[in-house]
Amino acid sequence: MKKSMMFVCFMAITLAAQAQNGGISQDMLRQIKSSCKPTVADKAIYNAMAGTSIAVLAKNHENKANFNADFSNKVVSHGITDQQQSGRCWLFTGMNVLRAQMMAKYGISDMEFSQNYSFFYDQLEKANLFLQGIIDTREKPMDDKMVEWLFRNPIGDGGQFTGISDLIEKYGLVPASVMPETYSSENTSQISRLLGLKLREFGLQLRDESAKGTKVGALEKKKTEMLGTIYHMLVLAFGEPVEKFEWTFKGETKEYTPLSFYQEFLGNDLKNNYVMLMNDPSREYYKCYEIDFDRHVYDGKNWTYVNLPVEEIKQMAIESIKDSTMMYFSCDVGKFLDSKRGTLDLKNFDYESLMGTTFGMDKKQRVQTFASGSSHAMTLMAVDLDKDGKPKKWMVENSWGSESGYRGHLIMTDEWFNEYMFRLVVEKKYVTDKVLDILKQKPIRLPAWDPMFAPEE
Repeated sequence: MKKSMMFVCFMAITLAAQAQNGGISQDMLRQIKSSCKPTVADKAIYNAMAGTSIAVLAKNHENKANFNADFSNKVVSHGITDQQQSGRCWLFTGMNVLRAQMMAKYGISDMEFSQNYSFFYDQLEKANLFLQGIIDTREKPMDDKMVEWLFRNPIGDGGQFTGISDLIEKYGLVPASVMPETYSSENTSQISRLLGLKLREFGLQLRDESAKGTKVGALEKKKTEMLGTIYHMLVLAFGEPVEKFEWTFKGETKEYTPLSFYQEFLGNDLKNNYVMLMNDPSREYYKCYEIDFDRHVYDGKNWTYVNLPVEEIKQMAIESIKDSTMMYFSCDVGKFLDSKRGTLDLKNFDYESLMGTTFGMDKKQRVQTFASGSSHAMTLMAVDLDKDGKPKKWMVENSWGSESGYRGHLIMTDEWFNEYMFRLVVEKKYVTDKVLDILKQKPIRLPAWDPMFAPEE
């Protein structure tokens, strides 16, 4: 038999085997191709898509007129912050909520806290969280699910509200002028990569020491030495956090520590005065959940939330806004976002007409398949109610700068809110008795790799 014939036979056998194993056979490929019968319109769409963004082509221009910036209930805000090229939206959002409280309480027209100061300790605490996690799992194999998760996620700049409460109650707050931003705090990718690289190296060293018989006490002493290296790296990137500073308020200059400043001007019991609500239709409602290892501080609190239908969350949000109180809010911000107009609307883009197919998953299915999840935190500050008290649209204060979106804000339709809102942190006084009773339950613990772990960035 000639070599060419042998090759053809070999390929035929190979393709047949692939088909039996679930591969695409030649016959299957012919069927796939035959189902595609391009039209003249398809040719035009191809030509357009060859040189243009899909989002631009899918933009629904009929929806451009559907824009209104008037709201029936709105909390006054002063000044838009900018997280720059960092994943610190959770930190900016939490501090925007707190600064609004301080400005209202003391009649201050301008106030911003130092995100850099809090972020420094966030990174130090996350480094310790990782290293202690490595010590705790030292006897498990490298392919253990938890060990693998730790090495995949040694550190990051994302987070959520429990990071705010743990960090501020432990380290306090300082005004932005006391510890201003640096290039690395506003552009976190490079320092995050280096910190992650060093922590993974340290993690392996701790596991090697444990394998040699080193006791836990000695490992933790070694961890402290390692954190000294991390601290030095953070000082080079962000500057060293202040221990004391002077601040002038109403003509009087006083010396503060970060903790005394926080306690004097805010003093909120962040851990006990706030409740985190979640709309996750993939899990049972009216239950309390906890996500393992989803915290910023090792000796802090895992992220715990009450899962509720979205309509019940809305009612608590409305009560808070009516009482001029902003809230920490997170969502899947990239879905149907018209960034130029600053709108989040399911009608902003018509992908189905462009692609000639439907996208039919509901919210539950999108969560289950990792197609959607909480990706960004902002400050919920306004709602527009109809004559029956039903919400028509909502507004958030964002942290992408004043030139972004609608004057630094995003406006979302109530329909979009239903589909892509995930988390809301509400003061207890706006929470129903039913929710307070649910909080008494022992939380159902979910693993660290649960889809809802995803930190806001």
